[in-house]
Amino acid sequence: MTEQQNYQDEYSEEVFWKKIKNFAAKAGHDLIERSLQLYYAAQRPETPAWAKTTIYGALGYFISPIDAISDLTPGIGFADDLGVLALAISTIAIYVNDEVKQKANDKLDNWFGE
Repeated sequence: MTEQQNYQDEYSEEVFWKKIKNFAAKAGHDLIERSLQLYYAAQRPETPAWAKTTIYGALGYFISPIDAISDLTPGIGFADDLGVLALAISTIAIYVNDEVKQKANDKLDNWFGE
């Protein structure tokens, strides 16, 4: 089993929203924006299975408790998560369309303000 599959198995929608809710302020705008873009891209029926595998692997890494201690480290705790999410977005960028970006931005505005 590949490492990506391990993290894909870590993904659950419930845990994703819980992590976002609990860590949004600490994680910061950029990380939350990327995670939401991936989430909404995965919800599109047009997104192929290989892209969803990439997305769920990245989101699984983000919500995985394995690096929870580093997530609590001020200043650098979410750097690895941000890197994984950015790589996933660059891999599946064609599926992060304007609708996906708008949904992510609407949610960000709701949480962080404009």
